[in-house]
Amino acid sequence: MSGDGDFGLLSPVSASPAVVALTGDRAVIAAILDVEAAWASVLEDAGFAPAGSAAVVTEATESWAYDAASIAERAQGGANPVIPLLADLRGRVRQLEAGLPGGAIGALAAVHTSLTSQDVLDSALMLLAHRVVSALLAEVKGTTTALAALAEQHGDTLCVGRSLTQHALPFTFGLKAAQWFHGVAAAARRLEALELPVQFGGAGGTLAAGTVLAEGSPLAEGSPLAEGSPSSPFDLADALAGKLGLALAAAPWHTNRLPVTALGDALASLTDSFGKIASDLLFLSRPEVAELGEPLAAGRGVSSAMPQKQNPVLSVLIRSAALQAPGLAMQLHLAAANFNDERPDGAWHSEWQALRGLLRLALGAATQLRELAEGLRVFPEAMRRNLEIAGPLLLSEAVASSIAPLLGADRSDAKAKLQAVVDETLQAPVAEQARIYTKFLREAVPASKLTDEELRALLDPANYVGEAPEISRRILAAYPEFTHTNPKGADRG
Repeated sequence: MSGDGDFGLLSPVSASPAVVALTGDRAVIAAILDVEAAWASVLEDAGFAPAGSAAVVTEATESWAYDAASIAERAQGGANPVIPLLADLRGRVRQLEAGLPGGAIGALAAVHTSLTSQDVLDSALMLLAHRVVSALLAEVKGTTTALAALAEQHGDTLCVGRSLTQHALPFTFGLKAAQWFHGVAAAARRLEALELPVQFGGAGGTLAAGTVLAEGSPLAEGSPLAEGSPSSPFDLADALAGKLGLALAAAPWHTNRLPVTALGDALASLTDSFGKIASDLLFLSRPEVAELGEPLAAGRGVSSAMPQKQNPVLSVLIRSAALQAPGLAMQLHLAAANFNDERPDGAWHSEWQALRGLLRLALGAATQLRELAEGLRVFPEAMRRNLEIAGPLLLSEAVASSIAPLLGADRSDAKAKLQAVVDETLQAPVAEQARIYTKFLREAVPASKLTDEELRALLDPANYVGEAPEISRRILAAYPEFTHTNPKGADRG
């Protein structure tokens, strides 16, 4: 972490050693070097580099040996970090070869041959994303497991449903948790299904250098190493994908940026789902609402000036990530739309930080959300208290549906009369509204048509939650792979 020079001081949601280890400058360098090492192995396997070359290059690609600050500074000379990193890599290969018994074997032939900087950096960023997404999905599955458990545990826990900030209808906290689960699981499934492809194309996207390599290499001609090995540049690219664990690419995509924008969109959608949960929690944890509480931890939520405060900082950080992510995804689309010629002048370069920023925010927020979901404090008594604030007026929709036909008038007239009852009730003090509304209803409908017992049942919020339990069940059943996870820590690699 100390080698990065960026500790996340102004981005606390992603200021984690685990996030930095996967997304920091040293992680980028490691991914670039991994691509070069894998390519050296591909070339040797195909007989396009001397035997033993891959071992030398692989040893030379140990990321600790490279100065990130120096590479970053020198990257200004060629407008990308691959160029200075390659210079250092070749220097390391020469040093290692100089110390080999019997002298050099020509391992430099396996370094970057027929590739271009964009091939390496695009593939490296896909590799970096692959690693981050694996860790991210592990955190997400911890979150969805906790949310599924909340949905099942609180299937009958009544709360108030709110619409446009106002009390609307009876609801269940189980359904709220299930809908949180729904958003996260759907977005995670989309992310999990993404293919992160290898990039190849050479200097202009025609594979010209790769074709010359495959057809004209003196090493390949008649070499026993090349016998039965792949020889076309497409085969070499497929072999590289296999070694890196990336998806195959039918053709170079250096100017068609769907792999990047699709990844960005999936990450932004996932943080959207995180933001929904955080926004709900920020409201529901207010002292005057107090239906939920974040997990407690020493030193968390403190104020520099007010000792009594317990700020919901996990939700604050998660929401901050959700507010930033759409702008970064937009930047990826803006870049994609401006990939002019066969190598763009700035659009490609503007992707890098946006993509890494999305990966950082999503992983940081996922870690925070998992802790929040697994330790969420639920207060059913407060939910019931808030539900009762509106009293039977919360059942006005149910009353309109059930009582209007009993009034014996035109349906529109009956609904108008019932609306007048609601309007008159609302003029009374809140503490009196339940009694007054019930009294008006009792006066409006004769007991012969609606008994006192039937009226009480009609005004019981537990009887007007619709298909909430079945909706929750269907949501959880639709995403079985997200309803359980491995023990904490075991699913994080």
